[in-house]
Amino acid sequence: MSEKDNAAPLAGQGSAGDAGNGTVAPAAGPRPTCQNCGVPLLGEHCYACGQPTKGLVRHFSSIVGDFFDTVFNIDARVFRTLWPLFAKPGFLSREYFEGHRVRFVSPVRLFVFLSIVTFFVAQFALDFGNTKFNMDGKDQSGISAAKTVQEVRTRRDAALLELKKARKETEGTPGVGVGLDAAASAIQSQADRRIEQLEKAAKDGTPPPIASKDDDNDISFNDKGPWDPVKNPIDIPWAPDFVNRKFNELAGHAKDNIARMQHDPNLFKDAALKTVPSTLFVLMPIFALMLKIMYAFKRRLYMEHLIVALHSHAFLCLSLLLMFLVMAAQDAVAPRAHGLFHLAEVALWIWMPTYLLIMQKRVYGQGWTMTVLKYCILGFCYFVLLSLGAAFTLLASLVWM
Repeated sequence: MSEKDNAAPLAGQGSAGDAGNGTVAPAAGPRPTCQNCGVPLLGEHCYACGQPTKGLVRHFSSIVGDFFDTVFNIDARVFRTLWPLFAKPGFLSREYFEGHRVRFVSPVRLFVFLSIVTFFVAQFALDFGNTKFNMDGKDQSGISAAKTVQEVRTRRDAALLELKKARKETEGTPGVGVGLDAAASAIQSQADRRIEQLEKAAKDGTPPPIASKDDDNDISFNDKGPWDPVKNPIDIPWAPDFVNRKFNELAGHAKDNIARMQHDPNLFKDAALKTVPSTLFVLMPIFALMLKIMYAFKRRLYMEHLIVALHSHAFLCLSLLLMFLVMAAQDAVAPRAHGLFHLAEVALWIWMPTYLLIMQKRVYGQGWTMTVLKYCILGFCYFVLLSLGAAFTLLASLVWM
């Protein structure tokens, strides 16, 4: 038999067996081409010009599905990601470094999604409605309307006690604690100022000064007394006039919002929680830089430390989300079951720092002594950084509430 007879059948021709069976292999159809440049397509994007094969001219349900997949990545990867994120410290970061990325939600998308959902849920789980700071001179708790030193101290202590209760209810919520600290400081300063007025009036033998309804909302930026846009404005000597004008305009907004907050503390809570995700997103690269400095001899790329920072913050957001859900569930069940929910809250508080320590040990692979030392240094530095960020969040909330 000749070599020609032994040749394999050409594409599109049936083999002898196929011919005997009366079947013929179908010929390959033409490959679809890019509608933009006409190059044959090999996937969902044109390798020549980059145009995707899918446009907006298609069924709306398909577009909605693509939106949720793109923005929230709601598919099977979510369930493969959330459990190791919460229960396996360092697992996702190490998987990412080893190239196993398609199995899980990307770190950036994971953090953005969890931070938005967490602090959105927090707005419903936290309630300051029962915490009132009405100090407008007409209310029993008005410090500036007190006529004796003892009355000032009584009202001051009552207001500080309410702040203490609010702190306990919102423990662990970034930004809120700093706001309560500022409120406590303002109440103490207000009480000291009123006591000084009363003591001076008693020494001079004159009647105590009558407080106006706005005295309790005064804010001060210098030692000349309460801020006033005309009598005592903000005046930075080296700043241009338009800068000082802008600062005084913002101070006016802050004073008005403080008055609103005293009657409805939830306004401040909602404003603060809305700004927390963006604050954390700004602090993220700085925390990654701190990791880069602490582990400089590991010769890891900055982006590797950023991945660790993203997974760390995503875990904290997930833990806070569970905390808020436990708090909401606790309010919905019988009082005798509150003990179980309290144990769950305590377990979450213990697990958060423990998780971060174990994660740092597994990702960077140093001994326990060096890991604990660097963990403490990083924790202290980041706490200071987070406090500054929370202070900025407080100011932003007071101005743009």
